[in-house]
Amino acid sequence: MAGTAVDTDVIVVGAGPAGLMLAGELRLGGARVILLERLSAPTGQSRGLGFTARAMEVFDQRGLLPRFGQGETLAVSPMGHFGGVQFDYTALEDGHFGARGIPQNETEAVLEEWALELGADLRRGWEVVGLAEGFLDGDHVEVTVAGPEGTGRLRAAYLVGCDGGQSSIRRAAGFDFPGLPASRAMFLADVVGCGLKPRFLGERLPGGMVMAAPLKEGVDRIIVCPHGTPARDRDDDVTFAEVAAAWQHITGEDISGGSAQWVSSFSDATRQVGTYRRGRVLLAGDAAHIHLPAGGQGLSTGVQDAANLGWKLAATVRGTAPAGLLDTYHGERHPVGQRLMMNTRAQGTVFLGGEQSDPLRALFAELIEHDAVKRHLAGIVSHLDIRYDVHAPDAPDTDRAAAHPLLGRRLAKRPLTGADGESDTLRLLHPARGVLLDLADDARVRAVAVRWAGRVDVVTAAAKPAEGATDVLAGLDAVLVRPDGHVVWTGEGSAHGLEGALGRWFGEGRAA
Repeated sequence: MAGTAVDTDVIVVGAGPAGLMLAGELRLGGARVILLERLSAPTGQSRGLGFTARAMEVFDQRGLLPRFGQGETLAVSPMGHFGGVQFDYTALEDGHFGARGIPQNETEAVLEEWALELGADLRRGWEVVGLAEGFLDGDHVEVTVAGPEGTGRLRAAYLVGCDGGQSSIRRAAGFDFPGLPASRAMFLADVVGCGLKPRFLGERLPGGMVMAAPLKEGVDRIIVCPHGTPARDRDDDVTFAEVAAAWQHITGEDISGGSAQWVSSFSDATRQVGTYRRGRVLLAGDAAHIHLPAGGQGLSTGVQDAANLGWKLAATVRGTAPAGLLDTYHGERHPVGQRLMMNTRAQGTVFLGGEQSDPLRALFAELIEHDAVKRHLAGIVSHLDIRYDVHAPDAPDTDRAAAHPLLGRRLAKRPLTGADGESDTLRLLHPARGVLLDLADDARVRAVAVRWAGRVDVVTAAAKPAEGATDVLAGLDAVLVRPDGHVVWTGEGSAHGLEGALGRWFGEGRAA
């Protein structure tokens, strides 16, 4: 960056799933990263127990699935729920309720190892305590940090807050955070020696709702949602005695003879920042949106925020990004966050609304018998239904109406065969570069992409039918895929529009 000496290209604050994923994505894109985490060591606590189908694909795009210790194909659950109403997610092709039984601390350990291997500079025990003015219109951002060696200042081209729902970066940079305040308190704990029966999808009782799932021998994860419990400050300490009393109030079961490895509270507060970027400060994950943890979507949405932002921000600091690329982060992810707010609030109303929600719950149970409804709800919670508008801003509505159904959607995992042997569509994305997939061995298509060598990999291969799956590439001669796996151009018999799409997403090509 010209003009001001900086310590790094990007400062990322918060080493949770979103921050770690972003650090890795930035390094793959060639950006220097300092990752600050105020905690000196991971807590070992795990709010999340898995991730959605789309987040699983994002990890697969970077070759991370084998690191979770269960092989490249993790165990997934075809059955899930929407607001406690159970249904089969495989009504949607490629759909499932996501990878289950993977504690969040294990996900964070995998992402941390990956980010460090790529060269991210992780500094634990360091906290941002000040943000200098000038980040809105200056050529850098400067923060004051405090840590084991005292206080100091760091400068970077950009700052990204991935520091959770109580984000200090969000407050310091003046982001608005409108929405609905918490109306009730709920509890989360890993309990030992309580001998609980499983309640995987939750049990609704007159006093509230409870969930229970075995984690390992003698240890159960419980969620306790009593009716009428007022919201509490997140900084208030929660005791196992409180959790046990709430459990007994709802179920009649006494678990006070057991113990807890850890306990926490959460709420139904629903808020989203009005913009994901203010000048040189951006937000991702819970720092940008908080919601009821219905369907386990929080971690997965944060990971997808990072996958969307990382390659765009890296290209920006490298100087190869086209004008406006970084602004597409807000344009694409803010509507996803809005949809997340909608579906989690709807689930909370259906599941936690007490007797008043019974008619709505009964109606959902009727509607969910219809395949179209199943596919719609499965798409929402799995995040497989996300589609971005990848047309040029001035493209006529007729172009959008006539677009191929795959345009703007993620490219599902499908087997490929080429000169280098067997591969698949997600493996091509491991380096986090764009991919021009030439399915018809068309020299015209390959010739157009020459000027973007190094930013876009050109792969000539034939798509193989996937057993039991629709051939999403049928009828296409070529597709252009962004580093985050979303299709931004489709070719059917010609290279028409390819040069414009390459320039729009990957910047100006080298001179011929």
